[in-house]
Amino acid sequence: MMKKTIAMLALGTAMVFAGAAGAAEIEVKMLNKGEKGMMVFEPDFVRAAPGDTIHFVPVDKGHNVESIQGMIPEGAQPFKGKFSEELTVKLDKEGVYGVKCLPHYAMGMVALIEVGKPVNLEAAEAVKQTGKAKAVFAQLFGQTVASN
Repeated sequence: MMKKTIAMLALGTAMVFAGAAGAAEIEVKMLNKGEKGMMVFEPDFVRAAPGDTIHFVPVDKGHNVESIQGMIPEGAQPFKGKFSEELTVKLDKEGVYGVKCLPHYAMGMVALIEVGKPVNLEAAEAVKQTGKAKAVFAQLFGQTVASN
């Protein structure tokens, strides 16, 4: 009986570590100029799995990243990074996450992260956007699994 208990504990421990080892870290750069123009996240669309982490890197100074109210899954924690500082966020809840750089939002510096199934897609699309961010999000929503 003791051997069976030890074997079960070892198997459970191995499964926990295997799950953690399977999680990916995805880097998103915050740039003054990128492939798609001025003031961009690169990439601006990320497809991730639950448990993956997104590492936001301000390659150029003066950028931050923060979640957009109404554009994160129910139960997910909003996040907000400091200006010119890196931020790493672990995303456990399935859905889409809309993010922005606060000072460059009107210039279209936004990104969309799809984690697993886009369960909150309709609610996220309903959030009112302004300036160039509106056009950028329209293009980004077109890349989601539900749109394809």
